[in-house]
Amino acid sequence: MTITLKAAAVDKKLALEFYRQMVLIRRFEERCAEWYGRGKIGGFLHLYIGEEAVAVGAMAKLAPQDYIVTHYREHGHAIARGLDTKKLMAELFGRSTGTSKGKGGSMHLFDASKGFLGGYAIVGGMMPVATGLALASKYKNEDRICLCIFGDGAVNEGEFHESFNLAALWKLPVIFLLENNGFGMGTRVERAHAGQSMHRLADAFSMPTDTVDGMDVLAVQKAMGRAVEYTRKGDGPFFLESITYRFRGHSMADPVAYRDKEEEDVWRQRDPINQLAIELRRGKQASQQELDAIAASVEDEVGEAIKFANESPEPSREEMFRDIVAD
Repeated sequence: MTITLKAAAVDKKLALEFYRQMVLIRRFEERCAEWYGRGKIGGFLHLYIGEEAVAVGAMAKLAPQDYIVTHYREHGHAIARGLDTKKLMAELFGRSTGTSKGKGGSMHLFDASKGFLGGYAIVGGMMPVATGLALASKYKNEDRICLCIFGDGAVNEGEFHESFNLAALWKLPVIFLLENNGFGMGTRVERAHAGQSMHRLADAFSMPTDTVDGMDVLAVQKAMGRAVEYTRKGDGPFFLESITYRFRGHSMADPVAYRDKEEEDVWRQRDPINQLAIELRRGKQASQQELDAIAASVEDEVGEAIKFANESPEPSREEMFRDIVAD
């Protein structure tokens, strides 16, 4: 079932906060692309531009004690969870003031104080981790669920089925959130997955499931709220599929030669930031001046994050041997 909700149906303060978060994610990543081009951000850089509504809508329904594990396109998830943008940018710059002291980079953001337990570079690799965290929560009788976010490429991995099976068998408090952006790297979903609706894969495990418009932040919030309510009361796992689209390539190295411009144009007309702005103005919940003021404050915040990252020191040589499991 697809859920659609208009901005007029929610509190103005909440809707404006959603708008601010999405604009912050968008501008943060646009500047990341810029500084990647300048050579200040190394390694891989996978941008979330276009998918902001999923992160913002999903994180809004979690409690402070809940866990999040996700994939390597995780800047948006981290910002929506409330991680400090200065520390995030410093991490991307490889600086000692970063969330992982500059040793994780773009694909491995981590902040235990926020329950944000990492982006994982191996496709599907976060799923057994999420299942284990949920098992620990249930074993210790904690009021804590785990949100596991993954892409459409992960549904064909063995970890997907193994994790779903154990989570359903043991009724674990985990929500599996699929960000279906239509492509696994440069391969269309239809060329890699034999099934039709991906959320129906949960039927094999008798797991409740839903699908939502991932370009509508308010719809994601509502769908996520139902999933959280179901899981938190002890009924077991939930599988939520969001249908979304990335406006940039798989990574900064991707020329995106496999997509039609017409297709991109259709999806850009559904830009989640623009759509929420339209609804806010239509419902007279915000003027263009208010939205412009939000955008200006976001520019200032991202600018401060870049300044902080540029001025932060690189990790010392000794740091290489700290925070390891064994000698």
